Amino acid sequence: MLRFLAKWLFFGCVALPLRAQPLDSAAIVGTYRLIAERIIQEATRDSFAYRRLAELCDRFGPRFSGTENLERAIDWILEQMRADGLENVRGEPVSVPRWVRGRESIEMLEPRYRQLPMLGLGGSIGTPPEGITAEVLVVGSFEELRRRASEAQGKIVLFNVPFTTYGETVRYRTQGAIEAARFGAVASLIRSVTPFSMQTPHTGSMSYDPGVPRIPHAAITVEDAELIARLQARGERVRLRLRMEARTLPDTLSRNVIAELVGREKPDEVVVLGGHIDSWDVGQGAMDDAGGCVAAWEAVRLLKNLGLRPRRTIRVVLWTNEENGLRGATAYAARHNPDQHVLAIESDAGVFRPLGFGFSGSEEAYKLVRAIGTLLDPIGAGRITRGGGGADIGPLMRRGVPGMGLVVDGTRYFWYHHTEADTVDKLDPGELNLCVAAMAVMAYVVADLPEPLPR
Repeated sequence: MLRFLAKWLFFGCVALPLRAQPLDSAAIVGTYRLIAERIIQEATRDSFAYRRLAELCDRFGPRFSGTENLERAIDWILEQMRADGLENVRGEPVSVPRWVRGRESIEMLEPRYRQLPMLGLGGSIGTPPEGITAEVLVVGSFEELRRRASEAQGKIVLFNVPFTTYGETVRYRTQGAIEAARFGAVASLIRSVTPFSMQTPHTGSMSYDPGVPRIPHAAITVEDAELIARLQARGERVRLRLRMEARTLPDTLSRNVIAELVGREKPDEVVVLGGHIDSWDVGQGAMDDAGGCVAAWEAVRLLKNLGLRPRRTIRVVLWTNEENGLRGATAYAARHNPDQHVLAIESDAGVFRPLGFGFSGSEEAYKLVRAIGTLLDPIGAGRITRGGGGADIGPLMRRGVPGMGLVVDGTRYFWYHHTEADTVDKLDPGELNLCVAAMAVMAYVVADLPEPLPR
Protein backbone atom coordinates (compact mmCIF):
# COMPACT_ATOMS: atom_id res chain seq x y z
CA MET A 1 0.00 0.00 0.00
CA LEU A 2 2.79 2.44 0.89
CA ARG A 3 4.53 1.70 -2.42
CA PHE A 4 1.26 2.36 -4.27
CA LEU A 5 0.80 5.67 -2.43
CA ALA A 6 4.37 6.71 -3.22
CA LYS A 7 3.84 6.00 -6.91
CA TRP A 8 0.50 7.86 -6.85
CA LEU A 9 2.10 10.85 -5.19
CA PHE A 10 4.83 11.02 -7.85
CA PHE A 11 2.58 10.66 -10.88
CA GLY A 12 -0.47 12.29 -9.33
CA CYS A 13 1.12 15.24 -7.57
CA VAL A 14 4.56 15.91 -8.99
CA ALA A 15 3.55 15.08 -12.55
CA LEU A 16 0.37 17.16 -12.31
CA PRO A 17 0.45 20.86 -11.36
CA LEU A 18 -1.08 21.67 -7.99
CA ARG A 19 -2.46 25.01 -9.10
CA ALA A 20 -5.50 25.67 -11.24
CA GLN A 21 -4.63 29.28 -12.06
CA PRO A 22 -2.50 30.17 -15.12
CA LEU A 23 1.24 29.65 -14.72
CA ASP A 24 3.80 32.26 -15.56
CA SER A 25 7.14 31.38 -17.14
CA ALA A 26 9.00 30.86 -13.86
CA ALA A 27 6.23 28.72 -12.42
CA ILE A 28 6.18 26.53 -15.55
CA VAL A 29 9.86 25.73 -15.14
CA GLY A 30 9.51 25.00 -11.45
CA THR A 31 6.40 22.85 -11.86
CA TYR A 32 7.59 20.72 -14.77
CA ARG A 33 11.36 20.42 -14.39
CA LEU A 34 11.31 17.02 -12.67
CA ILE A 35 8.76 15.70 -15.14
CA ALA A 36 10.86 16.87 -18.09
CA GLU A 37 13.94 15.21 -16.63
CA ARG A 38 11.98 11.98 -16.23
CA ILE A 39 10.74 12.12 -19.84
CA ILE A 40 14.22 12.80 -21.20
CA GLN A 41 15.68 9.97 -19.14
CA GLU A 42 13.09 7.52 -20.44
CA ALA A 43 13.37 8.71 -24.06
CA THR A 44 17.13 8.21 -24.12
CA ARG A 45 17.17 4.91 -22.25
CA ASP A 46 17.39 2.52 -25.21
CA SER A 47 17.11 2.26 -28.99
CA PHE A 48 13.48 1.09 -29.20
CA ALA A 49 12.41 4.02 -31.41
CA TYR A 50 15.21 3.38 -33.89
CA ARG A 51 14.44 -0.33 -34.04
CA ARG A 52 10.79 0.44 -34.74
CA LEU A 53 11.76 2.96 -37.43
CA ALA A 54 14.10 0.44 -39.05
CA GLU A 55 11.41 -2.24 -39.05
CA LEU A 56 8.91 0.11 -40.66
CA CYS A 57 11.36 1.17 -43.37
CA ASP A 58 12.82 -2.27 -44.05
CA ARG A 59 9.50 -4.09 -44.06
CA PHE A 60 7.56 -1.73 -46.33
CA GLY A 61 10.12 0.37 -48.21
CA PRO A 62 8.92 3.55 -49.93
CA ARG A 63 5.30 4.47 -49.16
CA PHE A 64 4.02 6.49 -52.09
CA SER A 65 0.40 7.66 -52.14
CA GLY A 66 -1.88 5.17 -53.81
CA THR A 67 0.45 2.19 -53.38
CA GLU A 68 0.06 -1.11 -51.58
CA ASN A 69 3.29 -0.37 -49.70
CA LEU A 70 1.70 2.63 -47.99
CA GLU A 71 -1.53 0.87 -47.09
CA ARG A 72 0.26 -2.19 -45.73
CA ALA A 73 2.47 0.09 -43.64
CA ILE A 74 -0.62 1.86 -42.27
CA ASP A 75 -2.20 -1.49 -41.36
CA TRP A 76 0.95 -2.46 -39.47
CA ILE A 77 1.19 0.88 -37.64
CA LEU A 78 -2.44 0.67 -36.51
CA GLU A 79 -1.82 -2.84 -35.20
CA GLN A 80 1.31 -1.74 -33.33
CA MET A 81 -0.41 1.32 -31.85
CA ARG A 82 -3.18 -0.84 -30.47
CA ALA A 83 -0.58 -3.21 -29.01
CA ASP A 84 1.08 -0.18 -27.38
CA GLY A 85 -2.16 0.52 -25.53
CA LEU A 86 -2.82 3.87 -27.19
CA GLU A 87 -6.42 5.06 -27.25
CA ASN A 88 -8.89 5.77 -30.07
CA VAL A 89 -6.56 4.21 -32.64
CA ARG A 90 -8.03 4.53 -36.11
CA GLY A 91 -7.47 5.23 -39.76
CA GLU A 92 -9.52 8.07 -41.23
CA PRO A 93 -10.15 7.66 -44.99
CA VAL A 94 -8.66 10.18 -47.42
CA SER A 95 -8.93 10.22 -51.22
CA VAL A 96 -5.43 10.60 -52.68
CA PRO A 97 -3.93 11.08 -56.17
CA ARG A 98 -2.26 8.17 -57.96
CA TRP A 99 0.78 9.01 -60.08
CA VAL A 100 2.78 6.09 -61.50
CA ARG A 101 6.40 6.54 -62.55
CA GLY A 102 6.81 3.59 -64.88
CA ARG A 103 10.06 2.94 -66.70
CA GLU A 104 12.21 5.95 -67.48
CA SER A 105 15.63 6.82 -68.84
CA ILE A 106 17.77 9.61 -70.26
CA GLU A 107 20.58 8.90 -72.73
CA MET A 108 23.12 11.42 -73.94
CA LEU A 109 23.59 10.66 -77.64
CA GLU A 110 25.99 13.49 -78.58
CA PRO A 111 28.81 14.42 -78.25
CA ARG A 112 29.31 10.97 -76.66
CA TYR A 113 27.04 8.28 -75.31
CA ARG A 114 26.18 8.24 -71.63
CA GLN A 115 23.25 6.83 -69.66
CA LEU A 116 22.27 9.56 -67.17
CA PRO A 117 20.85 8.78 -63.73
CA MET A 118 17.46 10.47 -63.58
CA LEU A 119 14.12 10.63 -61.78
CA GLY A 120 10.89 11.85 -63.30
CA LEU A 121 9.16 14.54 -61.25
CA GLY A 122 5.88 13.71 -59.57
CA GLY A 123 2.87 14.58 -61.68
CA SER A 124 4.78 14.75 -64.96
CA ILE A 125 3.30 13.37 -68.12
CA GLY A 126 5.20 10.69 -70.02
CA THR A 127 6.85 10.80 -73.41
CA PRO A 128 5.70 9.00 -76.54
CA PRO A 129 6.77 5.33 -76.52
CA GLU A 130 9.78 6.11 -78.73
CA GLY A 131 10.82 8.91 -76.40
CA ILE A 132 11.78 12.49 -77.15
CA THR A 133 15.11 13.12 -78.83
CA ALA A 134 16.28 16.72 -79.01
CA GLU A 135 19.15 19.11 -78.50
CA VAL A 136 19.61 20.62 -75.06
CA LEU A 137 19.51 24.29 -74.11
CA VAL A 138 21.15 24.94 -70.72
CA VAL A 139 20.01 28.01 -68.76
CA GLY A 140 20.86 29.19 -65.27
CA SER A 141 17.58 30.95 -64.41
CA PHE A 142 14.11 31.79 -65.62
CA GLU A 143 15.45 35.21 -66.60
CA GLU A 144 18.10 33.65 -68.85
CA LEU A 145 15.44 31.45 -70.43
CA ARG A 146 13.38 34.51 -71.28
CA ARG A 147 16.41 36.24 -72.79
CA ARG A 148 17.14 33.17 -74.93
CA ALA A 149 13.52 32.34 -75.70
CA SER A 150 14.15 32.09 -79.45
CA GLU A 151 16.63 29.25 -78.83
CA ALA A 152 14.21 27.11 -76.79
CA GLN A 153 11.86 26.08 -79.59
CA GLY A 154 12.02 22.30 -80.10
CA LYS A 155 14.73 21.88 -77.43
CA ILE A 156 14.97 20.10 -74.11
CA VAL A 157 15.56 22.93 -71.63
CA LEU A 158 17.89 22.12 -68.72
CA PHE A 159 17.74 24.43 -65.70
CA ASN A 160 21.24 24.20 -64.23
CA VAL A 161 20.58 26.19 -61.05
CA PRO A 162 22.90 25.73 -58.04
CA PHE A 163 21.26 25.18 -54.66
CA THR A 164 20.96 28.29 -52.48
CA THR A 165 17.97 27.65 -50.23
CA TYR A 166 15.27 25.06 -50.76
CA GLY A 167 12.55 27.68 -51.01
CA GLU A 168 14.43 29.57 -53.71
CA THR A 169 15.80 26.68 -55.76
CA VAL A 170 12.72 24.42 -55.68
CA ARG A 171 10.93 26.88 -57.99
CA TYR A 172 12.72 25.27 -60.91
CA ARG A 173 11.29 21.89 -59.97
CA THR A 174 7.73 23.11 -59.46
CA GLN A 175 7.55 25.69 -62.27
CA GLY A 176 10.24 24.60 -64.72
CA ALA A 177 7.99 22.69 -67.11
CA ILE A 178 5.58 25.63 -67.34
CA GLU A 179 8.30 28.17 -68.13
CA ALA A 180 10.10 25.95 -70.62
CA ALA A 181 6.87 25.09 -72.45
CA ARG A 182 5.96 28.76 -72.80
CA PHE A 183 8.84 29.11 -75.25
CA GLY A 184 8.27 25.93 -77.21
CA ALA A 185 10.47 23.41 -75.37
CA VAL A 186 9.55 19.75 -75.93
CA ALA A 187 10.73 18.64 -72.47
CA SER A 188 12.42 20.13 -69.41
CA LEU A 189 15.05 18.95 -66.96
CA ILE A 190 16.35 20.35 -63.70
CA ARG A 191 19.60 20.02 -61.84
CA SER A 192 18.48 18.17 -58.70
CA VAL A 193 17.57 20.43 -55.78
CA THR A 194 20.46 19.63 -53.45
CA PRO A 195 23.74 21.15 -52.22
CA PHE A 196 25.57 17.81 -52.40
CA SER A 197 25.46 14.87 -54.78
CA MET A 198 27.05 11.53 -55.42
CA GLN A 199 25.23 10.95 -58.73
CA THR A 200 21.91 10.89 -56.86
CA PRO A 201 18.94 12.45 -58.67
CA HIS A 202 16.18 13.96 -56.49
CA THR A 203 12.48 13.67 -57.31
CA GLY A 204 9.62 15.82 -56.00
CA SER A 205 6.38 17.40 -57.09
CA MET A 206 5.92 19.67 -60.09
CA SER A 207 3.11 21.71 -61.61
CA TYR A 208 1.40 22.48 -64.89
CA ASP A 209 -0.52 25.57 -65.97
CA PRO A 210 -3.84 24.93 -67.79
CA GLY A 211 -2.97 27.66 -70.27
CA VAL A 212 0.44 26.23 -71.21
CA PRO A 213 1.21 22.96 -73.07
CA ARG A 214 2.25 20.10 -70.79
CA ILE A 215 5.72 18.67 -71.38
CA PRO A 216 7.67 15.90 -69.58
CA HIS A 217 9.73 17.12 -66.62
CA ALA A 218 12.56 15.22 -64.88
CA ALA A 219 15.60 15.67 -62.65
CA ILE A 220 19.20 14.72 -63.39
CA THR A 221 22.19 14.80 -61.07
CA VAL A 222 24.29 17.82 -60.18
CA GLU A 223 27.27 16.15 -61.83
CA ASP A 224 25.52 15.58 -65.15
CA ALA A 225 23.92 19.03 -65.21
CA GLU A 226 27.39 20.51 -64.81
CA LEU A 227 28.77 18.18 -67.49
CA ILE A 228 26.15 19.24 -70.02
CA ALA A 229 26.65 22.92 -69.13
CA ARG A 230 30.41 22.64 -69.71
CA LEU A 231 29.88 20.90 -73.05
CA GLN A 232 27.49 23.59 -74.22
CA ALA A 233 29.83 26.36 -73.04
CA ARG A 234 32.55 24.88 -75.27
CA GLY A 235 30.19 25.08 -78.23
CA GLU A 236 29.49 21.34 -78.43
CA ARG A 237 26.06 20.11 -79.42
CA VAL A 238 24.39 17.98 -76.75
CA ARG A 239 21.53 15.71 -77.81
CA LEU A 240 19.47 13.65 -75.36
CA ARG A 241 16.83 10.95 -75.66
CA LEU A 242 14.27 11.06 -72.85
CA ARG A 243 11.86 8.18 -72.23
CA MET A 244 9.19 8.30 -69.50
CA GLU A 245 6.14 6.09 -68.96
CA ALA A 246 4.74 8.39 -66.26
CA ARG A 247 0.97 8.58 -66.02
CA THR A 248 -1.75 9.68 -63.62
CA LEU A 249 -4.48 7.20 -62.66
CA PRO A 250 -7.82 7.85 -60.91
CA ASP A 251 -7.76 8.82 -57.24
CA THR A 252 -7.75 6.05 -54.66
CA LEU A 253 -8.29 5.73 -50.90
CA SER A 254 -5.66 6.05 -48.20
CA ARG A 255 -5.88 6.94 -44.50
CA ASN A 256 -4.62 9.35 -41.89
CA VAL A 257 -3.38 7.38 -38.88
CA ILE A 258 -4.62 8.64 -35.50
CA ALA A 259 -3.99 7.54 -31.90
CA GLU A 260 -4.47 9.35 -28.61
CA LEU A 261 -3.57 9.72 -24.97
CA VAL A 262 -6.92 11.05 -23.75
CA GLY A 263 -6.80 14.01 -21.39
CA ARG A 264 -7.90 13.51 -17.81
CA GLU A 265 -9.79 16.81 -17.41
CA LYS A 266 -10.34 18.39 -20.82
CA PRO A 267 -10.37 15.50 -23.31
CA ASP A 268 -11.96 17.60 -26.06
CA GLU A 269 -9.03 20.02 -26.09
CA VAL A 270 -6.20 18.62 -28.21
CA VAL A 271 -2.48 19.00 -28.71
CA VAL A 272 -1.72 17.31 -32.02
CA LEU A 273 1.74 16.18 -33.12
CA GLY A 274 2.98 14.11 -36.02
CA GLY A 275 4.54 13.82 -39.45
CA HIS A 276 3.58 12.39 -42.83
CA ILE A 277 3.54 8.65 -43.36
CA ASP A 278 3.67 8.76 -47.17
CA SER A 279 6.98 9.17 -48.98
CA TRP A 280 8.21 9.36 -52.53
CA ASP A 281 8.55 6.11 -54.46
CA VAL A 282 12.34 5.89 -54.04
CA GLY A 283 14.57 4.97 -51.11
CA GLN A 284 12.82 4.13 -47.85
CA GLY A 285 11.42 7.52 -46.87
CA ALA A 286 13.28 7.06 -43.58
CA MET A 287 14.30 10.67 -43.05
CA ASP A 288 11.32 12.11 -44.97
CA ASP A 289 9.26 11.39 -42.99
CA ALA A 290 9.09 8.00 -41.27
CA GLY A 291 11.49 9.35 -38.66
CA GLY A 292 9.19 12.26 -37.83
CA CYS A 293 6.22 9.88 -37.61
CA VAL A 294 8.01 7.48 -35.30
CA ALA A 295 9.32 10.33 -33.11
CA ALA A 296 5.77 11.64 -32.56
CA TRP A 297 4.34 8.15 -32.07
CA GLU A 298 7.08 7.24 -29.60
CA ALA A 299 6.56 10.51 -27.68
CA VAL A 300 2.95 9.55 -26.98
CA ARG A 301 3.79 5.91 -26.22
CA LEU A 302 6.47 7.05 -23.79
CA LEU A 303 4.07 9.36 -21.91
CA LYS A 304 1.53 6.57 -21.70
CA ASN A 305 4.11 4.14 -20.31
CA LEU A 306 5.24 6.69 -17.71
CA GLY A 307 1.67 7.17 -16.53
CA LEU A 308 1.76 10.84 -17.47
CA ARG A 309 -1.81 11.69 -18.48
CA PRO A 310 -2.12 15.44 -19.06
CA ARG A 311 -5.22 17.61 -18.63
CA ARG A 312 -5.81 17.68 -22.40
CA THR A 313 -5.67 15.00 -25.06
CA ILE A 314 -2.42 14.45 -26.93
CA ARG A 315 -3.14 13.12 -30.41
CA VAL A 316 -0.54 11.69 -32.76
CA VAL A 317 -1.47 12.00 -36.43
CA LEU A 318 0.48 10.46 -39.29
CA TRP A 319 -0.82 12.37 -42.28
CA THR A 320 -1.10 10.76 -45.69
CA ASN A 321 -0.28 12.28 -49.10
CA GLU A 322 1.92 15.18 -48.00
CA GLU A 323 4.37 14.66 -50.82
CA ASN A 324 2.11 15.05 -53.83
CA GLY A 325 -1.15 16.56 -52.71
CA LEU A 326 -1.53 17.42 -48.99
CA ARG A 327 -4.86 15.63 -49.12
CA GLY A 328 -4.36 14.16 -45.63
CA ALA A 329 -3.72 17.55 -44.05
CA THR A 330 -6.70 19.11 -45.81
CA ALA A 331 -9.02 16.26 -44.84
CA TYR A 332 -7.91 16.33 -41.21
CA ALA A 333 -8.53 20.07 -40.86
CA ALA A 334 -11.95 19.71 -42.48
CA ARG A 335 -12.95 16.79 -40.24
CA HIS A 336 -11.67 18.10 -36.88
CA ASN A 337 -12.66 21.38 -35.25
CA PRO A 338 -9.61 23.69 -35.20
CA ASP A 339 -11.09 25.52 -32.19
CA GLN A 340 -10.49 22.38 -30.11
CA HIS A 341 -6.80 22.35 -31.00
CA VAL A 342 -4.52 24.06 -28.49
CA LEU A 343 -1.30 23.48 -30.44
CA ALA A 344 -0.12 21.61 -33.53
CA ILE A 345 3.46 20.26 -33.69
CA GLU A 346 5.08 18.81 -36.79
CA SER A 347 8.35 16.98 -37.43
CA ASP A 348 9.23 16.94 -41.13
CA ALA A 349 12.85 18.08 -41.38
CA GLY A 350 14.57 14.81 -40.52
CA VAL A 351 15.20 13.44 -37.04
CA PHE A 352 18.74 14.70 -36.77
CA ARG A 353 20.07 16.42 -33.60
CA PRO A 354 17.22 18.64 -32.33
CA LEU A 355 17.94 22.30 -31.67
CA GLY A 356 14.49 23.49 -30.60
CA PHE A 357 11.25 24.58 -32.23
CA GLY A 358 9.98 27.31 -34.49
CA PHE A 359 6.69 28.73 -33.19
CA SER A 360 3.84 30.64 -34.84
CA GLY A 361 1.26 32.11 -32.49
CA SER A 362 0.50 35.00 -30.18
CA GLU A 363 3.15 36.86 -28.20
CA GLU A 364 1.63 35.61 -24.94
CA ALA A 365 1.82 32.00 -26.14
CA TYR A 366 5.36 32.55 -27.40
CA LYS A 367 6.50 33.57 -23.90
CA LEU A 368 5.03 30.38 -22.45
CA VAL A 369 6.56 28.01 -25.01
CA ARG A 370 9.94 29.73 -24.60
CA ALA A 371 9.73 28.91 -20.90
CA ILE A 372 8.87 25.30 -21.73
CA GLY A 373 11.83 25.28 -24.09
CA THR A 374 14.23 25.89 -21.20
CA LEU A 375 13.29 22.44 -19.91
CA LEU A 376 15.01 21.08 -23.04
CA ASP A 377 18.23 23.06 -22.58
CA PRO A 378 20.00 20.05 -21.01
CA ILE A 379 19.76 18.22 -24.35
CA GLY A 380 20.48 21.30 -26.47
CA ALA A 381 16.93 21.49 -27.82
CA GLY A 382 15.62 24.51 -25.93
CA ARG A 383 15.80 27.27 -28.54
CA ILE A 384 12.34 28.56 -29.48
CA THR A 385 12.31 30.96 -32.41
CA ARG A 386 9.59 32.96 -34.10
CA GLY A 387 8.06 31.41 -37.20
CA GLY A 388 7.50 27.70 -37.52
CA GLY A 389 5.05 25.02 -38.46
CA GLY A 390 4.84 22.58 -41.35
CA ALA A 391 2.92 21.62 -44.45
CA ASP A 392 0.58 19.16 -42.72
CA ILE A 393 -0.38 21.50 -39.88
CA GLY A 394 -0.65 24.41 -42.29
CA PRO A 395 -4.45 24.05 -42.78
CA LEU A 396 -4.92 24.14 -38.99
CA MET A 397 -2.62 27.12 -38.58
CA ARG A 398 -4.47 29.06 -41.26
CA ARG A 399 -7.58 28.65 -39.09
CA GLY A 400 -5.90 30.10 -36.01
CA VAL A 401 -4.23 27.12 -34.34
CA PRO A 402 -0.73 27.91 -32.96
CA GLY A 403 1.88 25.81 -34.74
CA MET A 404 5.37 24.49 -34.07
CA GLY A 405 7.95 22.77 -36.21
CA LEU A 406 10.77 20.71 -34.72
CA VAL A 407 14.06 22.35 -35.69
CA VAL A 408 17.04 20.01 -36.18
CA ASP A 409 20.57 20.22 -37.49
CA GLY A 410 19.68 20.21 -41.16
CA THR A 411 23.23 20.04 -42.55
CA ARG A 412 22.63 16.74 -44.34
CA TYR A 413 18.89 16.82 -44.90
CA PHE A 414 18.93 17.92 -48.53
CA TRP A 415 21.74 15.50 -49.36
CA TYR A 416 19.20 12.65 -49.20
CA HIS A 417 15.86 14.40 -49.66
CA HIS A 418 13.61 12.59 -52.20
CA THR A 419 16.33 10.17 -53.33
CA GLU A 420 17.17 6.48 -53.32
CA ALA A 421 19.61 7.38 -50.53
CA ASP A 422 16.91 8.29 -47.99
CA THR A 423 17.41 5.10 -46.01
CA VAL A 424 17.38 4.34 -42.31
CA ASP A 425 21.17 4.07 -41.99
CA LYS A 426 21.42 7.87 -42.47
CA LEU A 427 19.83 8.39 -39.06
CA ASP A 428 21.35 8.04 -35.60
CA PRO A 429 19.51 6.26 -32.75
CA GLY A 430 20.69 8.78 -30.17
CA GLU A 431 19.59 11.78 -32.22
CA LEU A 432 16.20 10.18 -32.85
CA ASN A 433 15.78 9.67 -29.10
CA LEU A 434 16.49 13.35 -28.47
CA CYS A 435 13.80 14.28 -31.00
CA VAL A 436 11.38 12.01 -29.15
CA ALA A 437 12.30 13.70 -25.85
CA ALA A 438 11.86 17.20 -27.26
CA MET A 439 8.44 16.44 -28.74
CA ALA A 440 7.24 14.58 -25.64
CA VAL A 441 8.22 17.34 -23.22
CA MET A 442 6.72 20.11 -25.33
CA ALA A 443 3.49 18.24 -26.05
CA TYR A 444 3.01 17.12 -22.46
CA VAL A 445 3.58 20.46 -20.79
CA VAL A 446 1.39 22.40 -23.23
CA ALA A 447 -1.34 19.76 -22.85
CA ASP A 448 -1.12 19.95 -19.06
CA LEU A 449 -1.08 23.72 -18.50
CA PRO A 450 -4.04 24.93 -16.40
CA GLU A 451 -5.14 27.16 -19.29
CA PRO A 452 -4.72 26.63 -23.05
CA LEU A 453 -2.13 28.63 -24.96
CA PRO A 454 -3.58 32.09 -25.58
CA ARG A 455 -4.38 32.84 -29.23
